Amino acid sequence: MEEVDKILILALKQVGTELSEEVGSVKDFTSELIVEAVVRCIRVIDPGLGSPLPTSLPPGMSARFRVGMSLAQACQDIGYKGEIGYQTFLYSSETEIRSLLMFLVEKLPRENAEASDQPTGKSAILQRAIAAAIKAQLVEPWLPPNCRLPLHGETQSLGVMHSFHKQPLSLPYCIKDPGKKSLKEVKDYQRDFLPPVTAQLAHNATVAASLLEQHTAELSVAQEWYNEWNSQGLLSRLTPQDYRARKLTRLRKRIEEQLRSAALPPTESAFGGLGATSDLSDILQSFRGSAASAHTLTKGSHFTHSQKFTFTQETEAVPSPARRTDDNHHSQQEELASLQQQFQQLCSDVDQLTTELKHLSVTNAQVLDEFKQRERQNNELEEKIQLKKKTVDLLPDAENNIVKLQALVEASAQRVVNLASQWEKHRAPLIDEHRRLKEICSNQDMESSKKLSEIKVLHDKIRVSTEEAKKKEEIHKQLVTELESLPKDVSRAAYTQRILEIVSNIKKQKEEITKILSDTKQLQKEINGLTGKLDRTFAVTDELVFKDAKKDESVRKSYKYLAALHENCNQLIQTIEDTGTILREIRDLEEQIDTENSNKTVANLEKILEDYKAIRQENSALAAKVREG
Repeated sequence: MEEVDKILILALKQVGTELSEEVGSVKDFTSELIVEAVVRCIRVIDPGLGSPLPTSLPPGMSARFRVGMSLAQACQDIGYKGEIGYQTFLYSSETEIRSLLMFLVEKLPRENAEASDQPTGKSAILQRAIAAAIKAQLVEPWLPPNCRLPLHGETQSLGVMHSFHKQPLSLPYCIKDPGKKSLKEVKDYQRDFLPPVTAQLAHNATVAASLLEQHTAELSVAQEWYNEWNSQGLLSRLTPQDYRARKLTRLRKRIEEQLRSAALPPTESAFGGLGATSDLSDILQSFRGSAASAHTLTKGSHFTHSQKFTFTQETEAVPSPARRTDDNHHSQQEELASLQQQFQQLCSDVDQLTTELKHLSVTNAQVLDEFKQRERQNNELEEKIQLKKKTVDLLPDAENNIVKLQALVEASAQRVVNLASQWEKHRAPLIDEHRRLKEICSNQDMESSKKLSEIKVLHDKIRVSTEEAKKKEEIHKQLVTELESLPKDVSRAAYTQRILEIVSNIKKQKEEITKILSDTKQLQKEINGLTGKLDRTFAVTDELVFKDAKKDESVRKSYKYLAALHENCNQLIQTIEDTGTILREIRDLEEQIDTENSNKTVANLEKILEDYKAIRQENSALAAKVREG
């Protein structure tokens, strides 16, 4: 039992039970220690059931009885089938406590179940440590700044808090552009002149935020490229470099088209330009709006340039505010009003001219369309006229021309027939070749689609295998960390050796028991054989002596002595059997006495009497309070 107790004590320590070094077996457990161990195990097995249970016994006897009943009910709810009650915890028995603790330890969740339900790795351990620190800080009461001790000042001060502000970083190993090789000059600069991350920022408080933002952006770019390549890149049947080059070329063409369409005037972009509107053209058009039209270089008429030149000269002739005086303030106000009026007049003229220009542009476009349509109609009429003219030229010699036309038609028909026959000769092998090539192309397409699907399946398998490998690596790291955190004096090999020794001892005991049972069976057979032989011998002897006893007096006495000897032997055998039965009963009683002694019956009775006296005192105190109230 010592090995079992050591295993139980180690398991209870792992769930958080505070056990001193003096506790070496279950018989050393006190009632408080038993309650704490059972509650810790229940909290690990079923947190909802074990959270309301206290880990220590209250001072009052009635409260102790209630706690014992609650613990017994919780153990039954978990699935314990043995006899259990408040007396199991208050007046403990070694065997009952050992069986209860063995049941609870077997019910504890295993490491593999915990590893599958909880996140693994050093990050998970760090997160659990952070959560424990936050819980510990939340438990502490909040104090005003004037009442804080130095410890509370460190945990509740606002001095360590900073806003989440990020700044751009330059990292030597950046994955924002996957697949792009760095130049030798860039590598030399990063190796020799690039400052570290902490030196690139103005404040040390922004290091964490900047690194998090940088890594998040890199991971998002890598994930987007991975998804795009698996969805569209594989279907294009190009290499990653060719796919990126084609994508870059398309993007450049699109930007050039948008810039070209946005750089044209409104009339040209509406009627003679590309005619495509997009977000980029809208943005560029907003930059060319009415507010910034004065700063852009656009084409205009001679009248517009002369008006702008006159307006700029007149505005430049206005004196600056720094040179104004109180004497000419009124004249300057009038001059400013006249200039504003002129400016408004010029603006209205410009708007009117712009409207007329748009109208003229529309009219010009309509005229151009009408001109093109009329030109097409003229061309069609000219073709018809030429045909009719040739027909009229042929009318004077109609008969000869008809004969010639018939000859030409027949020759053309014959030539068409010859060409058709020649075409049929060439057509059949070409059709066969076309069918063969088409079949080959279809087979190649099927093979390529099949290989593409296989590639996708392999990519999925690779992704799943990678995720599993990462999970296993994290589990391995967590197990290594937990192994390093475990006490070094505990050896798994020692436990394995102890278990093997226990198994070997059990095997030896089983062999000895089997040997004893076989010896007992053999002795029983011998006893049965001797008893039968004795009965048969006595029957034969009795029959022979009884025949001679009728004739001889001495033989009659011998017969009486024989009967008395047989009866005494039977009594002796019965006495021996009764002695063996009594010895077995004595051993059973001794075992029961040892069991009762191990159950601490006398100590429990004394403790029960003390608890009974304490309950009577509590009842009398409560009755006195009731009478006083």
